[in-house]
Amino acid sequence: MEQRVTLITLGVSDLAQSKAFYEALGWQGQEVQETVFFQAGGLGLVLWDRDKLAADCGLEAGKADGFGGIVLAHNVRSDAEVDELLAAVERAGGTVTKPAAVNEIGFYSSAFVDPDGHAWEVAHNPGFPLAADGTVTLPDFGQAS
Repeated sequence: MEQRVTLITLGVSDLAQSKAFYEALGWQGQEVQETVFFQAGGLGLVLWDRDKLAADCGLEAGKADGFGGIVLAHNVRSDAEVDELLAAVERAGGTVTKPAAVNEIGFYSSAFVDPDGHAWEVAHNPGFPLAADGTVTLPDFGQAS
């Protein structure tokens, strides 16, 4: 398996509400056959009915509330951008779950959930530089693999 991710699909309970939430944050997507596709840098973020997604993976949908064990991250270029994004999240109907602050590692971060409870971290971490196109470069942590 090549070391890459091509699509991240979020199971949602109300496709129109979820699409509107991400569009309110400035994302532009395409809806095709009850599925919304957003180009997100070098990968795609997809919104699809939660029950259909579970069935497609051979799983039962289960409860939609609570922590699902996955957090998506959106790094930005300044502390001010973290604050601006959190304000936009709240206006769009998301919920800030961790107010912005310098974390124990030393960079400015926060967290929110979208209307379906999908967790996102928002961070300004100068140690993870962003290219002009938003691509992140992980640092060399100085450890042998």
